[in-house]
Amino acid sequence: MSFISSIKEIDTALFLFFNSKHNSFFDVVMFWVSHKYFWIPLYAFFLFLSYKHFNKKVWLVVLGAVLVIVLSDQISVHAFKQVFLRYRPCHNLLLQAQVHLNDGCGGMYGFVSSHAANTFALAMFLSLLFKNKIKYFGLAIFVWAAFVSYSRIYNGVHYPADIACGAILGMGIGIVVFKIYQLLNKKIYNE
Repeated sequence: MSFISSIKEIDTALFLFFNSKHNSFFDVVMFWVSHKYFWIPLYAFFLFLSYKHFNKKVWLVVLGAVLVIVLSDQISVHAFKQVFLRYRPCHNLLLQAQVHLNDGCGGMYGFVSSHAANTFALAMFLSLLFKNKIKYFGLAIFVWAAFVSYSRIYNGVHYPADIACGAILGMGIGIVVFKIYQLLNKKIYNE
């Protein structure tokens, strides 16, 4: 068995283990955790914190946040999903009967998870931004990103490797955009 085959086998076993741990209460919770509109109040809270700590520079923070989401979303789809063409577990004909699908299956391909890339990109960008301003902010936002990402396994639409690689991609994008933010901040505000 090749190294890649071994990794896929382990990934599938981990997926089936975590996806099988479900109940009616968490079916509802994880459905909403995965829903993008559910988090609008949290994003509004991030905007409030940004305004409180950065005042007139809030537009630069918003620009950075929009940039991390657009980049992570588009890169995860066009540079990964449409290149690797790895079926989501719920579209994998060999697994479909074993998958606890908690909602719709989504697009055909799942590597890497856009939810993981987006949430971890935002988490990295904001944690670097608020690093010296709000105690434990970084820890809290990464727990949130992990929770959203785990919901994708629970809901039956991503393997753990989709999540892990999406998180790594997102964090890398978050770091790059934070560097861009710092350059713009220095150029515009001399800070």
